[in-house]
Amino acid sequence: MRRVVMVILDGLRRDFVTEAQTPNLMRFAQQAQWFKAFRSAFPSATRGVSATFATGCHPARHTLQGNAVALLEDGVLVPHDVGRSEFLQHKKRVTGHSLAVPTLAERLAPHGGVVVFNNVSPGAARAHDPDGFGLVYHRVVSLGPGLVPAADPLRVTLDAAGDRAMTERFLAEAVHANRPPFALLWCGEPDHIQHNVPLGSPEHLAVLREADRHAGMVMDAVAREREGGDEIMLIIGSDHGHETVSGVIDVEAELITAGLKAGPDSTDIVSLANGTAALVYLDPSRPDLREPLGAFLRAQAWAGEVIAADDLGRIGQADHQGLAFAVSMAADGECNEYGVPGRSLAAKPRWDKADRLGCGQHGGLGVFEQSPVLMIDGAGFVAGAATDQPARIVDLAPTIMRHLRVPAPGMDGQPLQAAH
Repeated sequence: MRRVVMVILDGLRRDFVTEAQTPNLMRFAQQAQWFKAFRSAFPSATRGVSATFATGCHPARHTLQGNAVALLEDGVLVPHDVGRSEFLQHKKRVTGHSLAVPTLAERLAPHGGVVVFNNVSPGAARAHDPDGFGLVYHRVVSLGPGLVPAADPLRVTLDAAGDRAMTERFLAEAVHANRPPFALLWCGEPDHIQHNVPLGSPEHLAVLREADRHAGMVMDAVAREREGGDEIMLIIGSDHGHETVSGVIDVEAELITAGLKAGPDSTDIVSLANGTAALVYLDPSRPDLREPLGAFLRAQAWAGEVIAADDLGRIGQADHQGLAFAVSMAADGECNEYGVPGRSLAAKPRWDKADRLGCGQHGGLGVFEQSPVLMIDGAGFVAGAATDQPARIVDLAPTIMRHLRVPAPGMDGQPLQAAH
């Protein structure tokens, strides 16, 4: 039986994979091909990245633009937190679709289906299968086909212990018992701890070792299944890296002070923080603001890179819902107190969410947040090889479909086996 088993250690950046900290991943590197040029999407934030992975398409096509977005509702820009479990169904009512292109769950439903175990935000978990074609287990909401609540919901905590309990259940049910064509384990660590303590701190490194242990559990389970004759592709990686927050910028307040935005509750311009990035939306009835808005953003020292609507395709985005500018906040290569390089400013989030100075964050185009991990062990990949071959989040879905020998037309990505 041909199968794909995939593990995502959310937020793991490439240079944290070392013999001392992640011995299981280094062991896996000896049997897998390691893609050293693997890049995240933009924003490099889990909810949008999850949709990009699940569809094999950029946000310009699947239309989930980030972790926090605006929707035009009755002609008014309304900000939304994509992390809420009900957001994608709301988006479907507003725009006509949760995601505008099929997910792996939809494509594989006629071929044995998909099972996802996920311990990040509920909105990110739902992005893998928003319309209910497979099984998605999450600590807040567990749903089966037709979006029917699962009889056996996942009950874990968002920490290393919760990831351990989820991994054990994933192995028992998805790897050993039910054996779907595609089984995905998306762990909440080390991302969760990295948002709460400095990168490289003892607390961070302790959780990183636990995350590595969970990857090792899956490696050993897959090895046992292969002994039984199954042809399993094993993918282990992450969705983005992290950088240290060097400062927090209230982008909307800056726009108000500059006289571009009328006030805190105005909808002429809406800026949505996406960690170390911001998505800036413009009311379609105010085209007069576009030029001064762009000039202002480009003049700010806190804006590392400003991408206008006519250039959004370069980062896989489009001007859906009035998206006018994407901003990657200013970043540098300086080290934090533990000698970990890579710092970035963060955009101040809405909804009373914290952004902790000196802790980890992601979302933009900084070197280290755009340095996730990808190792693949299976047919078409060279064991023990490290390659600088370009690889992107959108390439993973077509890679999975090729291994399963299921046609996958209409994706933006390319199978990574193609070069071998």
